[in-house]
Amino acid sequence: MIRTWTLFIIILLFPVFIFSQQQSNRLISKKDSLMPGMSTSIPFALENNSAESKTYTISVSTSIPSIKPILAKGEFQMAPYETSAYLVPLRIGAETGQGNYSVTLNITDRSNGISFTKTSEITVSGNSSLLVTVLNAPEFIRAGETIRASFLLKNNGNITENIVLESKNAILDNESSLILGPNESKIITIHKLTSPELAQNEFQNLNLSIHLKNKPKENQDVYASTQVISVKPSENDIYHRLPVAFSLSFIGMQNMGVYHDGFQGEIYGKGALDKDNKNQIEFRAVTHNPVELNTFTQYEEYFVNYKRDRFFLHLGDKTYSSSYLTEFARYGRGAEIRYDLNKVSFGGFYNHPRFFRDIKDEFNIYSTFKIRKESEISAGYLYKTPRKEEIRYGDVRLDSDAHLPYTKGKFKISNSITLSGELAYSTTQKTDGTAYLLQAEAVFKRLNGSLMYMRASPDFAGYFTNTNTFNGNIYYNITKKISVFANYMQDAKNFQRDTLLLAAPYRKYFQYGVQYKYLPSGFIILNNGYQTYKDRLEPKQFDYYERYFKVSVNQQIGVFQINLDGQFGKTDNYLTGFTGNSSFYSANLSFQKFRTSFNIFGSYAISSRYQLQNQKNLYYGARIFSQFSDKTSLSIFYQNNYMPEEYFKDRNLFELLFHQRLFPGNELDLSGRYSLQRGEIGDKDFIFSMRYTWRPNIPVQKIADYVSLSGNIGNLGIKKTEGIRLMLGSYLSVTDKDGNYVFKNVIPGNYFLEIDRSTTEINDIPTHTFPTALSLINKENIFNFGLTAAASVQGHVRFLETGEEDQSDFGQIQSVKGKSKKESIIVEATNNDQTFRKVCFIGEDFDFTYLRPGDWTVKVYRNGLDKRYKISTDKFLFTLKPLETKKLTVNVVKHQIEIKYQQESLKVGYNEIKKKK
Repeated sequence: MIRTWTLFIIILLFPVFIFSQQQSNRLISKKDSLMPGMSTSIPFALENNSAESKTYTISVSTSIPSIKPILAKGEFQMAPYETSAYLVPLRIGAETGQGNYSVTLNITDRSNGISFTKTSEITVSGNSSLLVTVLNAPEFIRAGETIRASFLLKNNGNITENIVLESKNAILDNESSLILGPNESKIITIHKLTSPELAQNEFQNLNLSIHLKNKPKENQDVYASTQVISVKPSENDIYHRLPVAFSLSFIGMQNMGVYHDGFQGEIYGKGALDKDNKNQIEFRAVTHNPVELNTFTQYEEYFVNYKRDRFFLHLGDKTYSSSYLTEFARYGRGAEIRYDLNKVSFGGFYNHPRFFRDIKDEFNIYSTFKIRKESEISAGYLYKTPRKEEIRYGDVRLDSDAHLPYTKGKFKISNSITLSGELAYSTTQKTDGTAYLLQAEAVFKRLNGSLMYMRASPDFAGYFTNTNTFNGNIYYNITKKISVFANYMQDAKNFQRDTLLLAAPYRKYFQYGVQYKYLPSGFIILNNGYQTYKDRLEPKQFDYYERYFKVSVNQQIGVFQINLDGQFGKTDNYLTGFTGNSSFYSANLSFQKFRTSFNIFGSYAISSRYQLQNQKNLYYGARIFSQFSDKTSLSIFYQNNYMPEEYFKDRNLFELLFHQRLFPGNELDLSGRYSLQRGEIGDKDFIFSMRYTWRPNIPVQKIADYVSLSGNIGNLGIKKTEGIRLMLGSYLSVTDKDGNYVFKNVIPGNYFLEIDRSTTEINDIPTHTFPTALSLINKENIFNFGLTAAASVQGHVRFLETGEEDQSDFGQIQSVKGKSKKESIIVEATNNDQTFRKVCFIGEDFDFTYLRPGDWTVKVYRNGLDKRYKISTDKFLFTLKPLETKKLTVNVVKHQIEIKYQQESLKVGYNEIKKKK
């Protein structure tokens, strides 16, 4: 294509003379904000101060070759004492960098040969333009191999850019930052190692993200997609299976000087009984515990759950609950059933408590009505029968059958406010009682809080008796950094807990404070308040009231998380009758390194809470957890002692846990502990356990039959088709002397058929794209294909000369840009199934090898080629034959410029306006 330049007025034939008293500001402004790739005119002010007419010869030069005058030579005439402006038309090359440049006008007087020059400065503006595209990425790859993808990064602007490279899910083969000059390109490669344990075929997207160093938020993201073929498929199966775990443990315990040991077995399973996941089941069976029960060993338990759509059934052991007031939590052996309709559900349970001596049996029925999505109301009835044959201790006991009707509700008043409550009534042969519960919760953007009040009368025969409690908290964000809070809590005093574990201390406290987030990684909390702690066990270890002030600092420093606490208080000790000071100081340091987490803690106390005034205690310990691999982990814990407030529960002094997966579905766990049992202050016990677990997937439903795949590899001019190994997932097959193959007992599903190229000649290529995707759903499946000899394409990118001027011009540009900035194009070869791309430099060769015979298309893309040059033929269509080598030549030529001259000159003058006096 010939680009035609038509320059108006006399720019193209003779200089334009503009007569004026002073130069136009409009012309002056053309020197600024010039963009690469544009054409413009630069004015020069000229004067003839002599009394004679002058004829001048002019030539134009620039300070950089990429800025070229459209008319480099010319002549003009000037009358005596004439002042005029001369316009120089310029073309700013697309590769011209940002900066200041000069245009020089060389003028020679033809009458006397005197020469002089005039220079004008021009400014080329910056243009930032980065382009990143996928160059090459494998379409398929086997699991365990490395995905490698390449991207072409091109600076289409005229500014040298400092670029930062990142990848969210792959590893960069290049440096993470690079400097790219104008019109310069760079091939970026990334890679990612795939897992050989991949269970099924999947697509993986490799990401490349680029941004300028001074503009980190302006990201460009590009992705390359590759399908990873599983070599160890495990999910495909003709059976639907239920995950089940069988465990056998050997447990030993030194309990108060007496040693006991024995075996304990467990079976646990959870999952669906059918492939549609409609019939859900969960079951567990744990045999008798051979040692004394504590938190670190399992108690015998048997249960099974079944759920289908809206129906739920439970048989066996669990913690049964009717409502908060009537029976909050009661562990026992029984049965529960529930059925859900659209808005109504009803159900009930029977429970025989295992760890509560007062109750022999209890029955519950209930119904729930849903008002809205998050609002409902329920009504129920609980019936309890006592253990009349046993002696009961304590002030609270069930002396006859108890009937407890109750109702409860939850109401979503708005998106931020929820109200709930319960009302219950109890009656026995001797007493009647009532209880009620009110609760409110509010969650706003800057404010959230909750309130709960519960009261039970002295004769109420539910979970709570003769008690009341009030809990509340509020939290308000004043600013993004400052927030205030307040908490109040009062424990219920009389409740019918299970006797399996001991009761926690009675607590009553109130605190308020402020939190200040001084850094994104740190904050400080200041709070003040009072608290009451009273031991529920006998003999009592503590009973005190305390007023305190507390400071907490939490700070993240690098990988370290630091927590510091200091508490200062005044304690009234009701157990001993004295009053004294109590101070506590604690520190906690945690961090992760080398797949291991470390937590080190310690505290020092000077308190008047216990038997002695100003009693000093030091507590310290550490926990280390290391994940050596996906199969192996180790945990170590140590703490020298515990505060008396925690002696109602089992406490670890030393613990070691080791887990090892021996092979898939088989695990070994070892544990050893020194501990303080609940209720003990100083007597230590030792517990150890060795546990072996087997996790088979039990077949519960046959969902498919095995299928087969067979076929023939046709010989299309190669040496042989015998002994070729084919791979179908984890299945293998080898062809016979006629090229036949067969895969038997294949699980139905989607697969990729692959050829082991080490069993074929180096130049043999299949007639289909391999790996090829196959969907095996029929009993017998057939897939035939052929092997032929591969073809190739060889080419050369040539610059065609259109004249000496053009030849030297191209050489100038190449010398300016240097080898790293040579002009390049992208050559793409495609046959509709496969696409290959290469970046080719002008004057160099390129090739595409191992191509399948058939119809191919080769397209040539400019890749930011200078606008002065064009590709004469950018598309080639041809048919490749076996063993053929196709020769191509890509010609790059310079655009021819045609200049049309105005036939007569035109003068534009400016009239001088005289001021009137």
